[in-house]
Parts: sequence; structure tokens; C-alpha cells
Amino acid sequence: MSDSDDDIPQLSAATLAALEEFYAERMTEKTQEQPALTDDYSVGAVKEDWHMSQFWYSDETAARLAEEAIQQAGQQGRIACVSAPSVYQKLKQLESQREDQRESHCVSSMLFEFDRRFAAYGDEFVFYDYNNPLCLPEHVLPQSFDIVIADPPYLSEECLNKVALTVKYLTKGKILLCTGAIMEEHAGTLMGLKISSYLPKHNHNLANEFRCYVNYESSLLS
Repeated sequence: MSDSDDDIPQLSAATLAALEEFYAERMTEKTQEQPALTDDYSVGAVKEDWHMSQFWYSDETAARLAEEAIQQAGQQGRIACVSAPSVYQKLKQLESQREDQRESHCVSSMLFEFDRRFAAYGDEFVFYDYNNPLCLPEHVLPQSFDIVIADPPYLSEECLNKVALTVKYLTKGKILLCTGAIMEEHAGTLMGLKISSYLPKHNHNLANEFRCYVNYESSLLS
């Protein structure tokens, strides 16, 4: 070893091990950011990004909302999930289970979402920015969904106003909205929605009370 080599700082074995652990964790995080496969529809397959105001429902809540949407959509019905990716994921899980049990295909669903990570799910993903509520692809026709389930990303009248434009464009009539309890009056004024008794839960507890609102008779959410 030359004298110049002696001048180069050397990392200790402990420091090298710590760096290797750090880089391994970062690689794991990056892997989790994308669904491993396009058919991985488990809730949480895409990691929450709080910078985008993402808070996934608990598995029980996602299943309850998905079952409600299926029931209300009816046979061969169409379901739109607006900023509600965990409900979309649960719908796809339930669809797969029904196919495994050789039940007939009864509904189809589409996800309208700002987070392009969900584009991994293919043609059922539509990029959606609530700031441009009616900027939708030509193939998305007005009043073409039997039920729309929406979860606006922000608790503000401005956000709900814009999401409401999208919802009313998409739905044939039925609306299931999930948002804060403080939006009850505004949801009623905008879309004629009434609060239900069902209390949706998230994987991480939110500071604001969360509720469901509907404009139809509902047995699951009553």
C-alpha cells in the first residue's frame, strides 16, 4: 500500500454494515411503492403517500364498501372509484374470488386516481386530477356508471365542489361518498346526500371523524 493510500479515509466494518442495511431498506421501500404484479390487488400493495393525502381504509371497511357498491350496481353493473383506490383493490379481490368459485362476472370497475403508481393495474386506471374535474378521456362517457364511490383527497368545500362535478358526470344516479363528518351539510347541498350510521375505519387513525353519505336506500350502510 502506498503512502497516498494511507491518506484515504477508511470506513469501519460497523459503518459499512450500517450503510448496507440502509441501502437494503431503501430498495425494499422502492419495491413496495409499485404493485409487484398487476394482479396484486391487496389493500396496501401500493404504499400510502401522505404527501398526496393518502390514507387507506382498513381491510374490513374496504370490503364493506366494495360489497355495498356491488350490491347497488347490480348484475353486469359498472362501478367508478374516484380517489378511492383501496375500494377498487377490494373490488378486484372479490371479483377474483367469484371467478375462482365459478360465479358469473357481475360487475366491472374503474379507478379514477391522481397517483400514477396505480397505472400498473392497466386499462381500468384513469388519471384523475380533481382540479380539472371534467378532464376525462373520451371513452369515459357521461352517466355511464351505476354507482360512483368517491373519497375526496382533502377536507375542503373547494375540493368537494370539484369532485362533485366529476361524480355527477359519471353516475347514472347512485352516489356513495366517504369524507369527513364536517362536510355533511355541504354534501347534502351539493349532491343530495344523507349521512349513514356506518363508521369507516382506516389503517391509520385520522384526526377528523370520517363518515359515509348516500343518496339511496342502503341496507349495508344503514
